[in-house]
Amino acid sequence: MSEGTPQKGSGAAAVPFRATLARSVALFAAFRAEQTAPDRFYGTLARDTVAQLRSYTPLEGAVVADVGGGPGYFSDELRAAGARCVCVDPDPAELRLRDGRVPDTAVLGSALRLPVRTGSVDVCFSSNVLEHVPDPAAMAAEMVRATRPGGLVYLSYTLWLSPWGGHETSPWHYLGGRYAAERFARRTGRRPKNDFGRTMFAVSAAEMLRWARARSDVEAVDVLPRYLPRWMKPVVRVPLLREIVTWNLLLVLRKRPAAPSAG
Repeated sequence: MSEGTPQKGSGAAAVPFRATLARSVALFAAFRAEQTAPDRFYGTLARDTVAQLRSYTPLEGAVVADVGGGPGYFSDELRAAGARCVCVDPDPAELRLRDGRVPDTAVLGSALRLPVRTGSVDVCFSSNVLEHVPDPAAMAAEMVRATRPGGLVYLSYTLWLSPWGGHETSPWHYLGGRYAAERFARRTGRRPKNDFGRTMFAVSAAEMLRWARARSDVEAVDVLPRYLPRWMKPVVRVPLLREIVTWNLLLVLRKRPAAPSAG
């Protein structure tokens, strides 16, 4: 399914979104400032992401759970688009990163056990969190559980075999995650924030694509390389190559209505 196509059951026309080469160049330019100018990077990414999300579903009045949203960059943009958004994160320090306080719209909680009622949100959203939990399938299943029938799951994560799979320890993660983390610690005198086996884990495209196909309660609306131009979308169908080239995989899933009970 192509980007910018209004989805059946969305209740309103979606907003067109174009994933162009120029857009990819701008995102990667901002990405270079992640460590030195996080407001610039995350602000740019949040605006782009919400524009992309609106191509699948209208956000005005929608209830959205931002899973692992940390300082709230995505939550702020979601609210600016008209959504009613709650940010769920397990780390108070992450929630306080921008102004030293936990936002009123934030809730402390694990992505593996969301403090959200079953079927209570229109959109369950997560950007670059899946690679930081030890059980990616359990997190994805929680996101589906929290979403109402007909609602949308937007799940994006960094692939382990991509050039940035090791985050700040890249590209040494290609020699092993623990080696990369130890090398970082030796060179800097501190453990990496994204510490393999503790706060970062190896997640592939193949395993989450298998997970999605095995679920009877969701249908795939779109599967694509999140940051790349639209014409790169076919790469996700090529085993192994997709693990390296895709960089960041986006799964857009719609929760199916519950099957009627017999009798």
